[in-house]
Amino acid sequence: LIALSLLTTEVRAHIPIPPKKGEIGRRETNVAAPSFTLTNQVGKKFKYHADSGKFVLVTFVYTTCPDVCPLFSAHFAAIQRALEEEKRENYLLLSISTDPKRDTPAKMKTYAEAFKADFKHWQFLTGSQKDLSEVWKNFGVNVKDRGNGQIQHTNLTTLIDAKGVRRVDYYGDKWLVKEVLKD
Repeated sequence: LIALSLLTTEVRAHIPIPPKKGEIGRRETNVAAPSFTLTNQVGKKFKYHADSGKFVLVTFVYTTCPDVCPLFSAHFAAIQRALEEEKRENYLLLSISTDPKRDTPAKMKTYAEAFKADFKHWQFLTGSQKDLSEVWKNFGVNVKDRGNGQIQHTNLTTLIDAKGVRRVDYYGDKWLVKEVLKD
């Protein structure tokens, strides 16, 4: 019973901030994506310009998450494999940290390697609280540090077209890899 209660506490520790009413599942949108600069998994500045000419899929995770973040990263790994099989080059996957206190570039790199990330196409980004807060705000992601390493955040994954326009927002963890690939 003690082990079960500890497991339950750990799993429930990451309570996603619920999306606003009407924002569960897939929602088409037509909003300009923000440009930003953060630090990638090898400690280098990474500048994202919305007009990059690439399709971009962005999600928000933290490396010690016991809940949906590993699921999102596994989905990204499957998307990366599918696009590699199709010999696609014009895409970028971005996993943005919601835990600047603990997600150092080295931790992000270790996390990325667990998902066999190809850093040519998949960046794991972190930064200062200030820099990340600005990115979260610009994407409409709410983040709350609950203490003890537990981060509550909006579960948003968004698809940006080659011209820098957010086309589809996926809220929650019910989206499917095949759905994103089709979009």
